[in-house]
Amino acid sequence: RAWHMESTLGDLLEKHPSQFKDTVVWNIEQGKSLKGADISRAERLRTGLFERFSRFMDTYEFIICPVTQVLPFDINLPYVKEINGNALSNYLEWMKSCFRISVTGHPALSVPAGFSAGGLPVGLQIIGRFRDDFGVLQFGHAFEQLNEVWKTRPQF
Repeated sequence: RAWHMESTLGDLLEKHPSQFKDTVVWNIEQGKSLKGADISRAERLRTGLFERFSRFMDTYEFIICPVTQVLPFDINLPYVKEINGNALSNYLEWMKSCFRISVTGHPALSVPAGFSAGGLPVGLQIIGRFRDDFGVLQFGHAFEQLNEVWKTRPQF
């Protein structure tokens, strides 16, 4: 992620630094610090993860899990800095359940699933087999038709 952000946004950051959020600057700076060997190792690890996850998905057509580890947070908070008293090391960690799937290359879809006891919306992540994007979309559509939570607005 950092390498990609640096390669796509690094030049813009140099020209317009005041236009970037601190978290994006941090990500671009992480990308600048990477060496070719770092990127090569990451690609090998990602390939291995893809292969293991694909074998796992041979047994399961879909995986259903929460979209994130936390409920929606205050819009003025840049990101969650701790979960259950455990400090997070960067702004990406609160959404591990999303990016850990994204790195495998498998299709994933987030759909509204309901509301917390406090009335905040929660989502369900549907993960499918590699290249079964259509199956994931069909599953998500079927879930939404049965659940109909999308018809209800959150009550704050």
